[in-house]
Amino acid sequence: MSSPSPKESAADARDMANAIRALAMDAVQAANSGHPGMPMGMAEIAVALWSRHLVHNPRNPAWANRDRFVLSNGHGSMLLYALLHLTGYDLPIDEIRRFRQLHSKTPGHPEVGVTPGVETTTGPLGQGISNAVGMALAEKLLAAHFNRPGFDIVDHHTYAFLGDGCMMEGVSHESCALAGTLGLSKLIAIYDDNGISIDSEKGHIANWYTDDVPKRFAGYGWQVIANVDGHDVDAMDRAIRKAKREKERPTLICARTVIGKGAPNKANTGGAHGAPLGDAEIAATRAAIGWPHAPFVIPQPVYDAWDAKAAGKRVEKKWTKLFAAYEEAHPELAADFLRRMAGELPIGFDERVTGLVRDIDAKAETVATRKASQNVLESLKPALPELLGGSADLTGSNLTMVKASRIIGSRIKPGEGDGGNYLFYGVREFGMCAIMNGVALHGGFIPYGGTFLMFSDYARSALRMAALMKQRVIYVFTHDSIGLGEDGPTHQPVEHAASLRLIPQLDVWRPCDTVESALAWTMAIERRDGPSALLFSRQNLPHAKRDAQALANVRRGGYVLSQASGPARAAIIATGSEVALALAAQRSLAAEGIAVSVVSMPSSTVFDRQDAGYRGEVLPPNLPRVAVEAGVTEGWRKYVGLDGAVVGIDRFGESAPAGELFKHFGFTAEHVAAAVKGVLH
Repeated sequence: MSSPSPKESAADARDMANAIRALAMDAVQAANSGHPGMPMGMAEIAVALWSRHLVHNPRNPAWANRDRFVLSNGHGSMLLYALLHLTGYDLPIDEIRRFRQLHSKTPGHPEVGVTPGVETTTGPLGQGISNAVGMALAEKLLAAHFNRPGFDIVDHHTYAFLGDGCMMEGVSHESCALAGTLGLSKLIAIYDDNGISIDSEKGHIANWYTDDVPKRFAGYGWQVIANVDGHDVDAMDRAIRKAKREKERPTLICARTVIGKGAPNKANTGGAHGAPLGDAEIAATRAAIGWPHAPFVIPQPVYDAWDAKAAGKRVEKKWTKLFAAYEEAHPELAADFLRRMAGELPIGFDERVTGLVRDIDAKAETVATRKASQNVLESLKPALPELLGGSADLTGSNLTMVKASRIIGSRIKPGEGDGGNYLFYGVREFGMCAIMNGVALHGGFIPYGGTFLMFSDYARSALRMAALMKQRVIYVFTHDSIGLGEDGPTHQPVEHAASLRLIPQLDVWRPCDTVESALAWTMAIERRDGPSALLFSRQNLPHAKRDAQALANVRRGGYVLSQASGPARAAIIATGSEVALALAAQRSLAAEGIAVSVVSMPSSTVFDRQDAGYRGEVLPPNLPRVAVEAGVTEGWRKYVGLDGAVVGIDRFGESAPAGELFKHFGFTAEHVAAAVKGVLH
């Protein structure tokens, strides 16, 4: 897409930059909280990018072919809020005044879905640039799939600002190295090289960060444009133009800046990083930069210089005309593009799932749920081109690749197939999950990625961010318990399922058989308001027989899988591989005249959202309960109460074959039956 034309004079550029500085220092001072230094230091960089290059429409922040902008150093959120306000987004000055206040559109760190124009929630450093990698990956894959000669309907850049903190965080190494390998040439990152952090009196980072950043990124395979004066708008403009001409590599522009630029006494110090400047310093700054206006007052000529509404309307209108011609020439592709960008599933998906579940139930296979997961993907992936899969160097163990998977190569080029739909992420669990967040945020894909459940720890912050942002991302976590076996306690997750269930808005599924595996996948794909974690076994699990009502209720997260043979005296709640133990214990107890029901709870997070009436039907009040899971016991206490029991494992595992371990730790039908007897009154 063409960029906006330069329109400002040198005086305009100066005033445009100073407007950012004024809004940043005034908003932080009013809130008595925040980070003024970065916005003040990156003001000229923002002028160069947002007034001369960024393709966007403030009146339609969701326009499909807009450039994506990511503020990875999200603590400097006032930079982004100032830009959104000045360029014409629905972010009035009253919201700038309410910076960091309850229910404002200007929270402490940018939040997608809260502030118009914010593309991703940033703050945890390193994840924003990783999200940007995912956005650039999505753009390139969509372009390869949908573009046709004369119809570049997917053609935009992803820009990211990042600072020293992002550079230091390990996730940036993971994601940026992969971006270089993939040749994501429309990814342009601008590094705010100000040499200041929080620690020590003056905040200079030389005592703890001496990486040669240009060499590091050159080693990743990036184009590096080093030593650019970040306070020279024209120099930054030239660097961005050079970056946009690069067709094979992502670009890092290293911009030298002064944190808190303009503040006479606090510029270039740690004091400007994360605290208000103070009234006296703000007054001195106003005098130093020649900004005589009162707090939160922007002169109309400065608003006019920043205003991007007309340019945005023109560029979107041009694209809309192009898309209309594309729609006429390629109607099926156009319809699929619109469907995918809207996040809608194909017509007939429900019927396909119904038939799949029916067939799986009829086969009644005894397989590991990781294999059941692969079987589901074999059926669904051909019907869902938006499923973008991958694994963190464990494809053969996670079973996340299927016949319809096409490997994404090291260089993705339009006209050479569709770019692929399966990515080898390498041993980069955190990077994988943060990149998937960016893919989901961009739109057009439902990303899923696999690793062992144990390694969800590495990626946890990205999982949390997906939940916070309510993004449709699917995590395939296999080898879900001590059933992993001989690899021992380093690889046996005991606390991980319980830990993941603590993350708000993350749905956690631990299916017991092929049917529950299919429905877990279905629920994750259908869900549009948050991520899902699917926990699968390494070991084979038997198919569980269920009636039609039970089959329908799987979607509700917990249900009565097997009714008691008479009036129930207790209920056994189980999940995953332990459901088979519960059913065996039920049969054993029935032989002794003790009738119990078995409740399968593949997703306690989904079950907890059901109405009280349904939950009471599944777990009647005052009915003694025993919960069974090969993991820590604490999370199950809310279901069994003080008088109930939990058969679990509150210690790390051992190295031995899975069968021996289950016996050793008491995961046997006999032990479960004994626990039930222990809670009977």
